[in-house]
Amino acid sequence: MAKENRSAPALGLRATLRYWWTQLTSMRTALILLFALALAAIPGSIVPQRSVSPVGVQDYLDAHPTLGPIYEKIGMFSVYTSPWFSAIYLLLFISLIGCILPRVGVYVRALRAEPVRTPKRLTRLPEHATSELPADADGEPGDPAEVLERAAQHLRSKRFRVAVRGDSVSAERGYLREFGNLIFHISLVLLLIGVAVGNLYGYRGNAIVVVGQGFSNSLTQYDDITAGANFGEHDLAPFQLKVDEFSAKFETGDVQTGAAREFKTLVTVVDEPGAQPRREVIEVNKPLSVQGTSVHVLAHGYAPQVTVRDAEGNVAFSGPVVFLPQDGNFTSAGAIKAPDGRPERLAFQGYFLPTAVVDEKGPRSVFPDAFNPALFLNAWYGPPRTETGVPENVYSLDTRGLTQMTTPDGDVFRMQLKPGDRVALPDGKGTLSFDGYERWVKLQVSRTPALPMTAGAIGLAVVGLCFSLFIRPRRLWVRVTDEQIEAAGLDRASARTGLDDDVLDLLEAAYGGPRE
Repeated sequence: MAKENRSAPALGLRATLRYWWTQLTSMRTALILLFALALAAIPGSIVPQRSVSPVGVQDYLDAHPTLGPIYEKIGMFSVYTSPWFSAIYLLLFISLIGCILPRVGVYVRALRAEPVRTPKRLTRLPEHATSELPADADGEPGDPAEVLERAAQHLRSKRFRVAVRGDSVSAERGYLREFGNLIFHISLVLLLIGVAVGNLYGYRGNAIVVVGQGFSNSLTQYDDITAGANFGEHDLAPFQLKVDEFSAKFETGDVQTGAAREFKTLVTVVDEPGAQPRREVIEVNKPLSVQGTSVHVLAHGYAPQVTVRDAEGNVAFSGPVVFLPQDGNFTSAGAIKAPDGRPERLAFQGYFLPTAVVDEKGPRSVFPDAFNPALFLNAWYGPPRTETGVPENVYSLDTRGLTQMTTPDGDVFRMQLKPGDRVALPDGKGTLSFDGYERWVKLQVSRTPALPMTAGAIGLAVVGLCFSLFIRPRRLWVRVTDEQIEAAGLDRASARTGLDDDVLDLLEAAYGGPRE
């Protein structure tokens, strides 16, 4: 006789969806997704990201012609906005909510319910103690009702929830442990929301501003800016500021010579058009706050002031030029460009040294403060160039189409200038004067809309975790018979520290005092 094939019936659509929803909202799945999110974030700290360093991404593509295009296709250069990272993020978000909602219902029902009934056999519990029933003044066994009342009052004084049923008392405490678990998981959801909102609507931009000049919070004023997908120019707070003064102090003693000691930036701020200006000071770890936007000073340096005159005697360029520090003593490199020079455009490249020394190692700065400022430059010239609108690096010089100036002997023409010096260029091509120097500061302007939510979520997570770690759910019972008092306890946490003491204290309280 052939065996009957009794395979399980196929699940319908509703049952299938319910099955996958159960799998997705399980705590195991949430932990797996949290671990997967941490793994998915690793490439974002290893591979250059386009939103942070587009130049670094291009350099990586140039250095890895085979691997680079593959990374480009799978979103490795924009990890945090890639479809696969977003999918993990959203699944974790849904999984956490699916875990929390049923547990909230269970917790609410547990709060409304009375402590569990007294087990029939208290001797099977981890901690158990018995005592004879105390006698009254006549030597007869005491009233069981009085014993139960004494036990109930003792338990209430210890903040237990108490239920008296017949010949026994049930008590339970530690409900805040599960509350802490819920708070912790809710804080994770809030944290995910805060991070998502911050990444979608927040921005961070940098701008170098020379002391004495101003900054207006508009896109054209930024040297570079990183913003979320839903960010728009209307999200920029319409404030303005002027950098009035920057002061820096460095260690001049024998120990830690040149170490930074103090940085202060004095600014004048206009919060919005038509508002009254106000003076503010930006210091280390003390940013300026304007309409929910934070302004930090990230870096500083020197901007030598120069005047360039062309061969016709006209001013081709005049003003401060930002030079970028190359070491801790602020040896600064930069380029001076005078594209409007006629009949030839002029350009210069070199170093500004705040405390200049020339020795066997060549020109260099030996201290970050400007005790002996000097400007060392090479000069270039070339025919006027048609403006193409293509952006170029203002801190370096592209020498294509230019010819380096030389002396009549054929040596490279080099200039060493002190403040106030003026040098004539070879062959009557013009002059360059070093008028002095200014300082510049690099401002970081940032706004993270959901930062209070994120910080609050982290605080809630810590509180919830403390509740989960330090609160021990505990149950105690007392039963009174005609001859004895029986007490027992059960600790619902893994550790039973102090459970035996609680059981003995309960037994003594029910007895009416220390037992003989």
